[in-house]
Amino acid sequence: MVSPIIPLSLLLLLLPLSLANSASLKQSFVQCLNLNSGTKYSPDSLIYTPSNPSFTTILDTTAQNLRCLVPSAPKPEFIFTPDTDSLVQAAVICSKKLGIHFIVRSGGHDYEGISYVSEFESPFIIIDLVKLRGINVDIKSNTAWVQAGATTGELYYRIYEKSSVHGFPAGLCTSLGIGGHITGGAYGSMMRKYGLGVDNVIDAKIVDANGRILDRKAMGEDLFWAIRGGGGGSFGILLWWKLKLVPVPPTVTVFTVTKSLEQGATKILHRWQEVAPYIDENLFIRVIIQPSSAAANKTHRTVTTSYNALFLGGARTLLQIMKKSFPELGLTRKDCLETSWINSVLYIAGFPSGTPPEVLLKGKPTFKNSFKAKSDFVRKPIPETGLEGLWQRLLIEDSPLMIWNPYGGKMSQFSESDTPFPHRNGTLYKIQYLTLWQEGDKNPAKHVDWIRKLYNYMDPYVSSFPREAYVNYRDLDLGENTKNSTTYEKARSWGYSYYKNNYERLVRIKTEVDPQNVFRHEQSIPTRRF
Repeated sequence: MVSPIIPLSLLLLLLPLSLANSASLKQSFVQCLNLNSGTKYSPDSLIYTPSNPSFTTILDTTAQNLRCLVPSAPKPEFIFTPDTDSLVQAAVICSKKLGIHFIVRSGGHDYEGISYVSEFESPFIIIDLVKLRGINVDIKSNTAWVQAGATTGELYYRIYEKSSVHGFPAGLCTSLGIGGHITGGAYGSMMRKYGLGVDNVIDAKIVDANGRILDRKAMGEDLFWAIRGGGGGSFGILLWWKLKLVPVPPTVTVFTVTKSLEQGATKILHRWQEVAPYIDENLFIRVIIQPSSAAANKTHRTVTTSYNALFLGGARTLLQIMKKSFPELGLTRKDCLETSWINSVLYIAGFPSGTPPEVLLKGKPTFKNSFKAKSDFVRKPIPETGLEGLWQRLLIEDSPLMIWNPYGGKMSQFSESDTPFPHRNGTLYKIQYLTLWQEGDKNPAKHVDWIRKLYNYMDPYVSSFPREAYVNYRDLDLGENTKNSTTYEKARSWGYSYYKNNYERLVRIKTEVDPQNVFRHEQSIPTRRF
């Protein structure tokens, strides 16, 4: 019997990873892609190894947290930037065959950088969806199909191109990648009116652990439930979301009113806690809290609380609501700006007045710093004494920032299990904590230490059993997987913080759809034998 001749391409696939450097791994990967995608292409336009002059630019472009890009941080063997769905499919198949760990990036906003750095497993590659940015808006059906690499800003602009009275309730930051953003929940300034981004998803397309492209019907309702709030990187690679557009009025109103400690900030913020979650659902008033120089004495630091708001309606109605429900803020007509919904997006995102909406098509982050972040959910008002202790701690840090986002309204109408995102009825507001520092800071560890101490201070004032956290503000302090040690018991520490009791269902679904744990990272959902 004549032994069969094994093709060179198959031999390449059988090479152990330990024998492969970036160049030979790239060659093997390309051979496999050509076999599995049904197309032949030039790898130089889609694959970037460290020897490529564009490698660092591609790696850094959408990465938001510079803390995760320091020279000592692990770098990928290469970055693959597929430009078709079939190439994403092939990438999953080939990564499995080659035994190479991959991580997936849609917008680069993961707070711990796990979409572009893997401390968890090495070597690794990045599958970067930056070239998958298609958006198809259909006003007649009030829907849009959006590819995972498109940004929230691009989505908002494409809706605006077709209609001035439609919008979508997702992120306030306009450079978020839609793929990862919605997998974690996706909140924005219309959440009290329409809920989260995940609450307005009607279909999706993903690549599963077997390299199949599945829509909602093919994946089934369990997996469709899991990908809408169960966090990115656990169940598949998100390719497309089909979104339900929401109506917005021709005229909306925005305002920002700032109060310092000297202007009674403590009492006003205490009152905000009692008002903001229960006020008219068309009104979203978040609070941005940070130290600044006092107006009367530039050498003296104070704390400022900026009330940054969107109202889905005109200024006259807004002023009536505020006079009745929150007169303590002292809102006047002069504070209010009537504008269009698309311009309110620019306003809330912090763009200068007069910026044209076309800036949303740039899709680049406007905020890039080294930072560490944490989150909390609050279920009862923090007393004034608690706030005063908070001010003392903020004033000793270089560049701290807190953002308080009100809940209530539509958010209270969902049960905790409707989606994996459980922070619903009974939540007054969410806190985001940040500390930022510049490149060259000789002691970044002191900032991380500071935010951990602040987090400990806040423990008596926030949710408990579990102490809840927002998965899109990822925090590895809550615990993390280690290579070959992704266990159900270990992952409970952050699983219950992010998902509460939904963690159990997520583990069951993960075990069914990805028993080999193909999709894994520092805080991915583990499998479990039941």
